Amino acid sequence: MSTAISANKAELLAIADAVAREKLIDKGIVLESMEDAIQRAARQRYGAENDIRAKIDPQTGDMRLWRVVEVVEQVEDYFKQVTLKDGQKLQADAALGDFIVDPLPPIEFGRIAAQAAKQVIFQKVRDAERERQHEEFKDRVGEIITGVVKRVEFGHVVVDLGRAEGVIRRDQQIPREVLRVGDRCRSVILRVVRENRGPQIFLSRAHPEFMKKLFAQEVPEIYDGVITIMAAARDPGSRAKIGVISRDGSIDPVGACVGMKGSRVQAVVQEMQGEKIDIIPWSEDTATFVVNALQPATVSRVLIDEEEGRIEVVVPDDQLSLAIGRRGQNVRLASQLTNSAIDIMTETDASEKRQREFVENSEMFQKELDVDETLAQLLVAEGFAALEEVAYVAPEEIGSIEGFDDELAAELQSRAQEALDRREETAREERRGLGVEDALAEIPHLTEAMLVTLGKAGIKTLDDLADLATDELIAKKRNDPRRRETNKTEDKGGVLATYGLTEAQGNEIIMAARAHWFEDEGDADAGSPQ
Repeated sequence: MSTAISANKAELLAIADAVAREKLIDKGIVLESMEDAIQRAARQRYGAENDIRAKIDPQTGDMRLWRVVEVVEQVEDYFKQVTLKDGQKLQADAALGDFIVDPLPPIEFGRIAAQAAKQVIFQKVRDAERERQHEEFKDRVGEIITGVVKRVEFGHVVVDLGRAEGVIRRDQQIPREVLRVGDRCRSVILRVVRENRGPQIFLSRAHPEFMKKLFAQEVPEIYDGVITIMAAARDPGSRAKIGVISRDGSIDPVGACVGMKGSRVQAVVQEMQGEKIDIIPWSEDTATFVVNALQPATVSRVLIDEEEGRIEVVVPDDQLSLAIGRRGQNVRLASQLTNSAIDIMTETDASEKRQREFVENSEMFQKELDVDETLAQLLVAEGFAALEEVAYVAPEEIGSIEGFDDELAAELQSRAQEALDRREETAREERRGLGVEDALAEIPHLTEAMLVTLGKAGIKTLDDLADLATDELIAKKRNDPRRRETNKTEDKGGVLATYGLTEAQGNEIIMAARAHWFEDEGDADAGSPQ
C-alpha cells in the first residue's frame, strides 16, 4: 500500500514538472492550481461552508488537508468556529481568539470531482501561461520578430511566434503581398494588449518602424548608434523616405545605408517587396531638410510659416510634377518626413502671388492711411503688410526708410492707430448686430474682430464660449500629410485658428468664460439653508 501511495506522490510531482516545462511557467504555480482543485473537491465532500486548505510538499509530494477553525466563547458558525473546550481537544494550548488546524482525512476523487479538479488546474495553468506571454512580449514593442504564417482570417494574417500568436491586420500588410500558410515572415511588434482570452500581439509590415528596424539589422553603424534614423515615411509597397544623420564626421550616413553596390539597401528593399527607398541626409535646419526630402525635384526656395505649421516650397515650372510625384506621393512622403504641411508652387505662381499681395497691401495702405500710391508701395517694399505693424513698430524703423523722416513716421503711426480704432468700432457694431453679448468683450485677449468671428460661428454668450474646449477655440488648421493628395485644407481648426492665439491664451479665455459658473455655485451655496 505504501508503495502505491509513494508512486502516486511521485506521479503528482512528475505531472507538475512536465506541465511547468511544457507551458514555460513556474512549477509552483502548477502545484498551487492542484492545491486549489483539491480544496474545491474537499469543500464538496465536507461542505462548502468550511474553510478548507490543502498543501502539497514540492519535495516529497505529500498532501495535507485541513480545515481552519476559530476558538470562540459562543459558537455562531459551527463550520468555522469551536468552543475553547473543543478547541483544546484539537490543540492543547488553544486559547480564545486562536485559529487552529483541524486535520482532515484524504479524499477519494470521484469521476465528477476529478473532472472538476482537472478544469480548475487547466484554467489556472492557462491563466499563468497568458500572463507569462504578456510579460514576455510587453517590453518587446518595436522589435522585429520572425514567425510562421499559421492561418489567414478575413484578410488578417495570424503568425505563430513560437510561444504565442501574433496578428498582422490587413491595414498593416504590404499591399499586393500574398502571405500563405507555412511562409516565414518578419514583422515589427506594434503593440501588445492584455485581454481576457490572452495577450493580443499586433504586428506590422507596413509601419515605418519596420523599415527602421530592418536598416538597423543590415547597417552595423545604425545598430551601434553611430548613424541615427531621425525620420521615416512610407507608402507601403511603393516608396519610402528616411532621414539619416551621422555622429561621426568621417562616416557618410547615406553611403553607409546604401552599402557596397547597394547591397545593404537592396536587402531591405527585397524584404519590403521592392519598395523604393530614398535615403536623405537629415538636417536640423528645416528648410534644408525640406529641400533634401523633396528629392529628386529641384527647389528654388522655402518659406516657413511657424505659426500655421506650414511650409511653402517654390520650384521651377518644369519641376512641379516631379516635386508633387505620382498621385501626390513625393510631397506626401516629404510632409510625413518633416511633420509639416507642404504647399508646392511654381516660380510663376509665386511671382503672381507676390504681385497680388503687393497690390492688395499697397491699396490697403492707400485707403487706410490716406497716402499716395508711391508712399504705400514703399511701405510694402520694406516688408510692412498690416496696419498693426505700422502702428506698433519702433518709429525709427519707419523713419529709416529712404525718403522718410521722423515726423512722417509719427504721422503714419498716428493714422495707422486711428484706422485700427475705426476697424474696431466697425467690428463692434457688427458684433452687436450679430447678438454677441457685451460680457464677451470683457474677456482678455478677445478683440472685436474675434468676437465677430465667434458670432458668425453661433457663439454669442458666455455659456456658448465656456462650453468649448481650448482646441475647439484656437487649434491651428492643418493638413494631414498621410491623406493629402492636393494642397486643400482638410482640417479647419478652431474657431479662432487664424488669429495666432497661444494655448495659454486659449486656456485663459475659456477659464474666464467659465468663471461665472463658479460664482453662481458660490451664490447658491451661500443662499442654501444650513
